Amino acid sequence: MAIAASIVILPLGIFFFISGLVVNLIQALCFVLIRPLSKNTYRRINRAVAELLWLELVWLVDWWAGVKIKLYTDSETLKLMGKEHALVIANHRSDIDWLVGWVFAQRSGCLGSTLAVMKKSSKFLPVIGWSMWFSEYLFLERNWAKDENTLKSGLQRLRDYPRPFWLALFVEGTRFTQAKLLAAQEYASSTGLPVPRNVLIPRTKGFVTAVSHMRSFVPAIYDMTVAIPKDSPAPTMLRLFNGQSSVVHVHLKRHLMKDLPETDDGIAQWCKDAFVVKDKLLDKHKVEDSFGDQLQDTGRPLKSLLVVSSWAILLILGALKVFQWFSFFSSWKGITFSGIALGIITILMQILIQSSQSERSTPAKVVPSKSRNVGESSETR
Repeated sequence: MAIAASIVILPLGIFFFISGLVVNLIQALCFVLIRPLSKNTYRRINRAVAELLWLELVWLVDWWAGVKIKLYTDSETLKLMGKEHALVIANHRSDIDWLVGWVFAQRSGCLGSTLAVMKKSSKFLPVIGWSMWFSEYLFLERNWAKDENTLKSGLQRLRDYPRPFWLALFVEGTRFTQAKLLAAQEYASSTGLPVPRNVLIPRTKGFVTAVSHMRSFVPAIYDMTVAIPKDSPAPTMLRLFNGQSSVVHVHLKRHLMKDLPETDDGIAQWCKDAFVVKDKLLDKHKVEDSFGDQLQDTGRPLKSLLVVSSWAILLILGALKVFQWFSFFSSWKGITFSGIALGIITILMQILIQSSQSERSTPAKVVPSKSRNVGESSETR
């Protein structure tokens, strides 16, 4: 991380980690004291508490970096967003696709109950990973022998979720890079599959399991296609923290869960066909630099700005009180302690930024066609 970038990122990191640890503490207390008595009460409280943390990241997108996210969908779908359970699938185009989803969830009023299928290591990320664990995100090891029961039991737990939720599933299994695209094209050519140009080949095992277990209580699939306009740099966590803007276009199509095939093979083929359509849609976007004329105005709500401002005031007042009460911080020991704490936060911020980078994501292995569903799992970050 460059020194100049660190000067900007460090204050944001201090803000994020201190406020995040407060959120984690509240979540832990609720998990221990309230969840054993009432799971639904715990979920409702955790939904509000987790949103206080997620809104800080929405603020990064909306107000700090000023990223412009344009949504293309029909008006009926827009009205239903946030009012129903939904399984969300998307191409994994940029380092912050998950944040783009959170922005729309916040616009739709369901940010606190937005969930995702993640790789297991994500839950160990300080603050953000811990909060995801308390919020019932699903964590997989990318080994189907181990993940099958984990995924099924996690999906089953969502059956009695008290508020509308979105569950995000990136069925490509990893984030898009040119190297991964070349590997996918070689595999498609060798197996007779349609050769992708803008997406990776979807790994359908997790999707089939999700649809099979959720179709009785989740009415819709939100099929999101993410694209970056030609004249915009790709958004990254580092650009966000540096306050650098980007533009992201999102096409969203709502599918009724009841319209999907009943068989596992049929569901898998539906997913593959959806990504063929997505690939063509991205071809069209390359030519037109747009997803058409269904652009919806989702605004830029003030809620995240108000929450971050409130956090900032509370933390500043709290810090002033601490320095007034404890002379420790004016001693050499206190100065050394503060320096070590700042160093730790800098390292944690670097880990967070690096973990979001496409080039550092581990590609899902593509196996021969006869056994390609064995060991399949889905991952998002």
